Amino acid sequence: MPMVTGTAITIMAMTTTTGTELADAALCRLLAWTSPAYPTGAFSYSHGLEWAVDDGLVHDRATLEAWVGHVLAHGAAWTDAVLFAHAHAAARAGDAAGLDAIADLGAALRATAELALESGQQGQAFLSVTRAAWPDAALDRFAAARAGRAVPLAVVQAVACAGHVPVRAALLAMLAAFAAALVSAGVRLVPLGQTDGQRATAALLPVVAATATRALAAPLDDLGAAAPMVDWASARHETQYTRLFRS
Repeated sequence: MPMVTGTAITIMAMTTTTGTELADAALCRLLAWTSPAYPTGAFSYSHGLEWAVDDGLVHDRATLEAWVGHVLAHGAAWTDAVLFAHAHAAARAGDAAGLDAIADLGAALRATAELALESGQQGQAFLSVTRAAWPDAALDRFAAARAGRAVPLAVVQAVACAGHVPVRAALLAMLAAFAAALVSAGVRLVPLGQTDGQRATAALLPVVAATATRALAAPLDDLGAAAPMVDWASARHETQYTRLFRS
């Protein structure tokens, strides 16, 4: 059973009682929840990348990899990874107050209005769709507790996964989906070919794994991002003359 003690997190392995049957079910859930087809609207957000391309900061595969890699290691994906790990543990432990505090923290950590919209609207969409297609009492309780308040995507994803998917596997999948969504935006914006897009995705997988490892050991008190250019790009995107994306 995962436990939250102060600012440290201890995550013990999830065990199953039905062998590979539950493992298969958990994998299928995870594949569905991280699929580009899952209706959260992820395709419509670029996390400031649209302005970075327009300004010439991102203009080829190498600069796209560098931009997305920085978001993963030092930006919103990093903070989301830490929040995910702690929210997963809180949900597993039945710590409703702790989970609510983590959700409030996740909502407050967005640097711009568009980044808050990106996380909150996708989080609300994920919550609504998952409750309808994959009924779960934990999600129902979380929805009731957050009524009228922001639902950060990383936190609601963690709640959904907590009863079914071990935390590291879930976190890796969510971070990989985050990276793939930004690469997909870059493929459309630069533009790049689909093969270069997959090369970028493959090149980012070690960053995904390293970020997950760091996040699982990180206390909430040490949480913070260091991606000011990404935040600047997002702020500039709010008044960009022509836009394809919502962030």
